[in-house]
Amino acid sequence: MKVPIKIIYLPLFVVLLLLQLYLTSFRVNALILLGALGFCLFLNASLSRKFINHAIPLAILLCLGFVGTLIYHYKIVDVIKDIFHFIKPLIAIFVSYIIFKKINNFHLFIKTIVIAAMISVLIHGFILAFLINSWGNIERIREFTKDNFLELFALMFLIYYKRFEGRNLFKPAYTRIFIVLLFVSCFLYFSRTMMIVAGLFVAAVHGYTKITTKTVKVAALFIVAVGLFYSYLYSINIPRDKAGISAFFYKVKMAPEEIFTGRVDRDNLAQVWDHWRGYEAKRALDLMKSKPESFVFGTGYGSLVNLKFYAPLTGEKKGIRYISELHNGYIYILYKTGIIGILVYLFMLGRMYGYVYKSLNFRNLLISTIGSIYLISTFTITGIYNTRDIFIFVLGGALAFMAPNTPARKHTEEQ
Repeated sequence: MKVPIKIIYLPLFVVLLLLQLYLTSFRVNALILLGALGFCLFLNASLSRKFINHAIPLAILLCLGFVGTLIYHYKIVDVIKDIFHFIKPLIAIFVSYIIFKKINNFHLFIKTIVIAAMISVLIHGFILAFLINSWGNIERIREFTKDNFLELFALMFLIYYKRFEGRNLFKPAYTRIFIVLLFVSCFLYFSRTMMIVAGLFVAAVHGYTKITTKTVKVAALFIVAVGLFYSYLYSINIPRDKAGISAFFYKVKMAPEEIFTGRVDRDNLAQVWDHWRGYEAKRALDLMKSKPESFVFGTGYGSLVNLKFYAPLTGEKKGIRYISELHNGYIYILYKTGIIGILVYLFMLGRMYGYVYKSLNFRNLLISTIGSIYLISTFTITGIYNTRDIFIFVLGGALAFMAPNTPARKHTEEQ
């Protein structure tokens, strides 16, 4: 008896999504993805030229990282760790593309993401109910649950899918229940980045990410509103160590400084943590200045950033002085692959964003929105090289439904 393809591959896709969120080792995740790719290569799935054009920049970035490694030479363990970082999104986009190219059901693709998200809601609910003993402490809540873009995208899908596709993902009663649960769960992550991503998705749905006279005016009003909001935040005193919603507003207040301010007093740990993203980025740039040629092709895989003090980042008593990954993805890519890598990365995101100017459908909307999200999230959570990235799986699946589909090569399978 022949087992339907979707019975095998949809559960595999759900498991892969959830592992990105709940398996702490990104190297183990990458190995699992490699195994999944090997499994999927038995599928009789063609790769369209459109898909390959989106995957090539990731492959170029992967190759660029070896240039600095060959020149400067580093410990093999650090080299391998960086290779895992750069190969993971490339594997992920291939796996999700191949799975849904074979299944060939866009409705089922979106529905599967929502189902995976609802499983995540249950896990999040369990964590909040049984692992957190101080509901008034947002830092304590976020210690276990940083963010969850799987749930956020699922919420957006449930709200807007019918607008484009003309039918519901689930029965109306289930849809309403799922929306409420997802909204509550997303809110309880208290994530600034999730708020920005939600805003980008809504803006994209309503056509505000396309550059027109109208959107420029709206953007100007939005910038003014944000400016006034921050003027208010800077005019009031929000205690740094206060619990509850004040802690969240303090984080919002410090967000611009955290990213762009790198000069801090290392003996003042509170100041270091408030400007951590900016500090680690400044240290990377300072190290590149000692090797000016690295600005062209990067310092390569295995290169580490010397923090100049032992930071308590991993739970170790002594802390760590050298780190490989940075929160600011643009500085991270520059550090590893140089200006060439940055240009390739921006070209890739620009191509994705450009789908907003094509015919308006949910597939083009997804690709363009993900490109816009990466442009922003690369400043704060490493963008496409975030070890817990979910967007790359959505991107791979969306590309499987793009037309025209000109086969470039085939993998053979005995079904």
